[in-house]
Amino acid sequence: MAAAQRIVIENCSIATVDAADTEYASGYVVIAGNRIEAVGAGKAPEGLENVVRRIDATGHLVTPGLVNTHHHFYQWITRGLATDHNLFNWLVALYPTWARIDEPMAYAAAQGSLAMMARGGVTTAMDHHYVYPQGSGDLSGAIIRAARETGVRFTLARGSMDRSEKDGGLPPDFAVETLEGALSATEATVKEHHDASFDAMTQVAVAPCSPFSVSTELLREGAELARRLGVRLHTHGSETVEEEKFCHELFGMGPTDYFESTGWLGEDVWMAHCVHMNDSDITAFARTKTGVAHCPSSNARLAAGIARVPDMLKAGVPVGLGVDGTASNESGELHTELRNALLINRLGSHREAALNARQALRLGTYGGAQVLGRAAETGSLEAGKLADLVLWKLDTLAHASIADPVTALVFGAAAPVTASFVNGRQIVEDGRLLTVDEDAIARSTRDEAQRLARIAAQS
Repeated sequence: MAAAQRIVIENCSIATVDAADTEYASGYVVIAGNRIEAVGAGKAPEGLENVVRRIDATGHLVTPGLVNTHHHFYQWITRGLATDHNLFNWLVALYPTWARIDEPMAYAAAQGSLAMMARGGVTTAMDHHYVYPQGSGDLSGAIIRAARETGVRFTLARGSMDRSEKDGGLPPDFAVETLEGALSATEATVKEHHDASFDAMTQVAVAPCSPFSVSTELLREGAELARRLGVRLHTHGSETVEEEKFCHELFGMGPTDYFESTGWLGEDVWMAHCVHMNDSDITAFARTKTGVAHCPSSNARLAAGIARVPDMLKAGVPVGLGVDGTASNESGELHTELRNALLINRLGSHREAALNARQALRLGTYGGAQVLGRAAETGSLEAGKLADLVLWKLDTLAHASIADPVTALVFGAAAPVTASFVNGRQIVEDGRLLTVDEDAIARSTRDEAQRLARIAAQS
């Protein structure tokens, strides 16, 4: 790194979220190129070469960038609908509208979703996109293009559905792919877009949607495809009591046993929600190191229940945080999920001992990186890791009287982001994106939402 340009950040509190939870009341971070070169207490070392910028971060907490582990970007243009429904009724109400999306809609919705997360401290995002209507254009390419323009690190979970209403599923018949078509398109997406390198900005996972929208064959063959291509697997699991009933009626077993029977437990797998998990389910996830994307706001919005996150963590299950689609979490922000995860889990059986502030921060950073298979590269502030980090401003009215900065970040109001760096490149300054035009995105998402509403009404 001797010849790399350096950025020095000083005079800040630092929560590294490393294995020892190392923190500094006043310290520094040195960025060299796209890597973290050094983190420590006090002032940065003297004599550093090629320092192109020094940031006096007095009054700030520096943390790893937030990592989002579950989302559906396209839902940005269907926010505020079916607001008083449980999951199954919500899906039935919205599938007919979602099945009319096209490439311009997917692109605008991805821009909106990404912009909202990035300006709130997300440096690694993912999108589980599973709606591919015939003739709708290159939806995967549009989503990846939006992520590239925003400047975030990104995983596209290329989803699919092949179980429609005629097969006992929930999606309309015209909204699904064939088994062969889904597998072929997924493989093509991986081969075109997946980057396996250490500092990859774009990766792809294989992601059939859910047990009630996907055939057993698509699940089993999807797992085989992912492992042949060397990529990760993602789906929804154990989200509601209705899903558990569905699996017992259709397959004669609960969701976890069904997933295991199709090859869908393993350290290369992560599942969204996992709300209704019994002790044996959690043991199976811990034994196989299957990851969980915890989505507290969406779980509450759809009245799905409270996931047993404290029990999962105690058992050794990898757990990260997810925004989930903005049709079930209209704010679309991950930094608010730190607080919501802590508060909602305290309503469960563990009460005040469920989660603390540092556990919540770990869920949103290192835990997310672990779930996405990128914990060696990001998720904590350590020398040699990628320079994905956030400066949270904590000296204003909203937080200044809270002595502990991590407590201020998690328990307090949503903290302003003074700067966010991804791969050593600054993408946010004083709460505004530097890479894209937020106002233009607001206009385009409104226009595409209105166009989709008109098309759905006419259909």
